[in-house]
Amino acid sequence: MRTWLALLLALSIVGCRERRETTPLADPASRRSTPSGDVQGFVGRYGSYVWLGIPYAAPPVGDLRWRGPTPPAAWSGVRDATRFGSPCVQYASPMGGIQTAPANTPVGDEDCLYLNVYAPTAAKQTSFLPVMLWIHGGGNSIGSGQLYDGGNLAALKNVVVVTVNYRLGPFGWFRQSAVRTDADSDAERSGNFGTLDLVRALEWIEGNIAVFGGDPAKVTIFGESAGGTNVASLLLSPSAVGLFHRAIIQSGGLHMSDPVSAEAFTDEPTAETANSSSEAVARMLIAAKVATDRGDAKAKVGSMPRAEMVKRLRALSAHDVLTAYTPEPGIGMIRIPTVFRDDTVVPSGDLLATFRRAAGWNRVPVIIGTNRDENKTFMYASPAWTKRWFGIVPRSIEPAAYDAVASALATLWSATGGDEIAQAMVDSDFKDVYRYRFDWDEEPTILGADLAHMIGAGHGIEIPFVFGHFDLGREANRMFTAENEAGRVELAAAMMSYWAAFAKSGEPGRGDGTRPEWPRWSSTHETLVLDTPAGGGITSTQTSLTQQAVLDSIDKDPRFADARLRCLVFHDFVLWTPALTRGAYDAKCQKFPFDAYPWRS
Repeated sequence: MRTWLALLLALSIVGCRERRETTPLADPASRRSTPSGDVQGFVGRYGSYVWLGIPYAAPPVGDLRWRGPTPPAAWSGVRDATRFGSPCVQYASPMGGIQTAPANTPVGDEDCLYLNVYAPTAAKQTSFLPVMLWIHGGGNSIGSGQLYDGGNLAALKNVVVVTVNYRLGPFGWFRQSAVRTDADSDAERSGNFGTLDLVRALEWIEGNIAVFGGDPAKVTIFGESAGGTNVASLLLSPSAVGLFHRAIIQSGGLHMSDPVSAEAFTDEPTAETANSSSEAVARMLIAAKVATDRGDAKAKVGSMPRAEMVKRLRALSAHDVLTAYTPEPGIGMIRIPTVFRDDTVVPSGDLLATFRRAAGWNRVPVIIGTNRDENKTFMYASPAWTKRWFGIVPRSIEPAAYDAVASALATLWSATGGDEIAQAMVDSDFKDVYRYRFDWDEEPTILGADLAHMIGAGHGIEIPFVFGHFDLGREANRMFTAENEAGRVELAAAMMSYWAAFAKSGEPGRGDGTRPEWPRWSSTHETLVLDTPAGGGITSTQTSLTQQAVLDSIDKDPRFADARLRCLVFHDFVLWTPALTRGAYDAKCQKFPFDAYPWRS
């Protein structure tokens, strides 16, 4: 039973498993001299050199909590780069997070600003190679760079792959008046510490990557889910100008937070979340016995001298800060405002309008993609949509409704995370934009559970194909079978060739020269469809969706004539996207209270 349940959760976000291999043997030939000191790595499973746990910034601990990152201290001797640095502070999670403890247990360390480098061995390098910086997903509250093995992509496609940790949750994104007053710069006042970590990682690449064989003038940033949103934030950020040269957004979007609501108490007109910094600080004061209840804590947040407040907040343990936020049951993610539109690190206002302005963003070639069945990953893991026979075997509660709602949600994601952003960039008279849709859905049927139907081309399923790495652990590997091996390996080879060609030239083109030509997104709105020959192959289609068009279609769609089913869609529009506000939901669905979801007739 435990094995099956682990499989269900491991499939929920298919990144890469947390590694538990023994420490590899260091290879003296991998010794490299960086400006901070020498490092020595090893030869990885795919024949590439690997250097793990390289610090790219000083540990953000003590008085450096909620400060912008600074360069790391130099070291003497040779640094052992055969082990990962600690993941950042988060709740343990089986959904693309850290699994060294039971779900929802605090794990990680504030001393976590490390990156990992995968590069072809020196014998295979003839010149400086394109660099690809992977930004992991996980809702900006869970995850780690150590979960992704870049060795196969590096070795097969002759690129240098970097994976990175960045501060998460309230350590990565935190706006509070006392902390803001104590800041040394407008960037620190933004509260976007996780975003600034990524900028610092790019600065590290600019100054260090040449010694690993990488070309600092050919840097591609790529990321999935929240990592894709972070890629979009860097495209918009003045802080990142000139630090990267191509960008790939995988299943991301522009879900970035308003700084005012991110700080408001829930009883204030601007409030949007119970996890605002003010509410969280009130809970911290109560837990520390500085305040007796919420009313007392709220008064102290407003009256305590700011120097005293920031001193108290920085003196709290990382555990005390994290546990002021309640994670999603069994998932570990916390719903917290992240990536603030502060008008310094990230522009304020309408971000699509910013992309439409030629001077509004960092204009580099961009690939933007979504998966055909994005939300099935989450629906599959939700008791609102899937029941477990005997507590083990999954079945859709309402198969027709499951498909209809999943289709509506994925269509919205395709619009907001794909077409609208691509169109806005093209509207700025920019031509180097490429769109894709990932369609692979050849999962097996296990104990009568048809995973091809229940998960399909769900959120995160494309990641193993991008890295060419399918060894995600015993449970998750049941999804990748001998029966689907030939097709998925060939599709992975195609996707790696497109991604690498883009990193090298700014154009995915024909990949390694043998693939179908990837058309630009233009007035014809052509999107490359990525699938195996059994699923229709690599083809192109035309898509041009907008958020408003998707919303309008729901009321006209006969599948949603039942108000209850229509409100299930609207509920998830509020929960997963900014397409509807809570107020708009309440106006549309008065008979189906939002907080009482799910409703079953």
